[in-house]
Amino acid sequence: MQGGLWVLALVLDMAGPLLIGSEGWKLIPKHFAERHGLIVIIALGESIVAIGVGAEAGVDLGVVVASVLGMAVAAALWWLYFDVVALVAERRLSNAAPGREQNEIARDSFSLLHFPMVAGIVLVALGLKKTLGDTEDALKLVPAVALLGGTALYLVAHVAFRWRNVHSLNRHRLGAAVVVVALLPVATEIPSLAIVAVLAALLAALIVYETTRFGEARERLRHGAEHA
Repeated sequence: MQGGLWVLALVLDMAGPLLIGSEGWKLIPKHFAERHGLIVIIALGESIVAIGVGAEAGVDLGVVVASVLGMAVAAALWWLYFDVVALVAERRLSNAAPGREQNEIARDSFSLLHFPMVAGIVLVALGLKKTLGDTEDALKLVPAVALLGGTALYLVAHVAFRWRNVHSLNRHRLGAAVVVVALLPVATEIPSLAIVAVLAALLAALIVYETTRFGEARERLRHGAEHA
């Protein structure tokens, strides 16, 4: 009963802005975007805390390696959001016409689409915590879904975020999300340390690809943001 009430409250809270209209809101775009970025940072910080909690049972070589890999995963999630995604979103919000257009972008891109991003980070933190519990054993289904499903949810939220802001499909992040989900059967069969290593390598490869493939555009965007 209590769980159902929480779900109902969450649905009403999230659906409210879609139903009551957005014409009367007033916001400061830069501040609004910055606040949501801080929420992402807090969630990522909690994932680091989860790594420490997972290592409470004792520290050995496997735990040390898993901790380093977990930090690498958290760093990759940070990069994927803050390198250019946050800059593009803030610029799109700032350039929108004040009033309904700007408010609806704020509602959709930040208030709504940041929810699955943060949820994805929290799920990844759960998976990392369980990984450090025993790095030699395979993950059980629930923590495996948390680790890989959380990563996929985070990436898909980025795809939706970009679509809402610039109306283009981020195929490489969508493809990475599909690959991550496809790893789920493997995650319950191989040592948890190995699946975290695979996940860290996949995210690193995605970052290298984006940095190389979109290097010039990325630099123009970042330098433009610095002089804005």
